[in-house]
Amino acid sequence: MDIATILGLILGIGSVIVSFLMEGGHLSALIQGPAMLLVVVGTFGAASITTSVRQLINLPNLIKVALFEKKMDPQELIELIFDLAQKARKNGLLSLEKELEQIGEPFLRKAVQLAIDGFETNKIREILEIEMAYISERHRSGAAFFSKLGGFSPTLGIMGTVLGLIHALGSMQDSSNMASAIAGAFIATLWGVALANLIYLPISDKLKNKHQDEALYLEIISEGVISLAMGDNPRVIRMKLVSFLLPNKRQGDGY
Repeated sequence: MDIATILGLILGIGSVIVSFLMEGGHLSALIQGPAMLLVVVGTFGAASITTSVRQLINLPNLIKVALFEKKMDPQELIELIFDLAQKARKNGLLSLEKELEQIGEPFLRKAVQLAIDGFETNKIREILEIEMAYISERHRSGAAFFSKLGGFSPTLGIMGTVLGLIHALGSMQDSSNMASAIAGAFIATLWGVALANLIYLPISDKLKNKHQDEALYLEIISEGVISLAMGDNPRVIRMKLVSFLLPNKRQGDGY
């Protein structure tokens, strides 16, 4: 689990609920079927118009990415590439073929396979850059979808409030229930703003942040394997890859 995401959701949603209870409110007042239907279903309906069925099917995977931490250790990756470079320098690139099954990262495995197959370094770079661009576009579209949800949600909330006020003002002859009807009308706005600022937009930014981390990870792989294919000294490769990391993230001898 991504502790930061879970903690943020708990603190954000919890602060709203606790503050409402401290004011003397009751949670049952926030649960209104019509308002929730309009804001939640209406928001997803509006956002669905802007995207494809494929993106909608992939929505559970995007939520999984936001809630769960993918293991990406740049230090461990650099040491793995350093080890592969040492073996290639000692026994040749073809000797790495037996190492492929032990490489868990698909992008690294593909890059090493290209080097083993004898592709020129400029061709390896071109292929890897195309793959990275595809991954970047996929991540960007996922983050953009949640950003759209965050944009539509408050607007649908306002629409729900307007509809509620129309109903309340149309029943002015029953003045005893008018105050509660007006109060209930604003629940839709609350849901719209809360979902946008506590769930949709934070998840969008979380996906962007995770994309930046993965982009760095893939860039290290790309530069490392290209240097390996060029036959660079393993220690030079390691020093080059370490330069991608912040100074406080560099560990070990030679860093």
